[in-house]
Amino acid sequence: MPCYAPVPRPAHSPWGTIQSAEQILPGVWYVTTASHGGFILSDERQAAMPASLALTDPLYVEDADYALAVLAFEAEFRVKGGADAIMASNAHDTVRNWYPDRYAAFTGQPVTPRTSHVLDLRDAYAERIGRDVVVAAFGPWADWVPDGKTGVIARRLISVDQLARPRYADEDQRAMVDAARYEARGKVISLDELDAVPC
Repeated sequence: MPCYAPVPRPAHSPWGTIQSAEQILPGVWYVTTASHGGFILSDERQAAMPASLALTDPLYVEDADYALAVLAFEAEFRVKGGADAIMASNAHDTVRNWYPDRYAAFTGQPVTPRTSHVLDLRDAYAERIGRDVVVAAFGPWADWVPDGKTGVIARRLISVDQLARPRYADEDQRAMVDAARYEARGKVISLDELDAVPC
C-alpha cells in the first residue's frame, strides 16, 4: 500500500466556511460547512486517483462524489475498520448506483439498470428521446384540472447525459390525462403513453 503524506488542514472549502475538519487518511480531509461538506484531497492523493474515478478538482462532495475517493483508496479505509470499513463497503453501492460507467471502468464488472438507479433512469429517458415527456403534473386543486383528471406539462426530450439529466426543448405543452393512469406511470412517461388529450 503506498504511503501518503499528511497535509495541513484546508483553510477554505468551495461549500462555505469550514466548521469541522478531520484528516481521515493522510491527504484526505473530511470537512463540513453550514450547508454542505465532503472530501478535499491533497495534490498527491488527487494525482493517485484512478482516471476512471477522478474528478477534475480534488473536491468530492458528500452526497455521492465522496464514494469515488473511498473506492479509490478502499484498502486504507478497510484497514481502519469500524465506520470507515462500512463506508468502504457502501462506496461500491454508491458508485455503482450513481456513476455506473465509472464503476464498470474501474472494477471491470458490468452494471445493469437493475443495479443502478442512474442507468435505469438514463435508459428510460433514452427510449423517449424525440417524444413529449411529462415534466410537471397538477391535480384537481389547480383551477384548470377537473376531478378524475391530472393536468400535465410536457416538453420535447432532446437528449440525456451520462448522469441521467434530461435536456428538453423550451416549449411547454399542456395536456389532460386520466388521474388513475397517471398515478400508475413509471419514472419517465411521455404523452403518447398516457393517451393524453391536449388542452
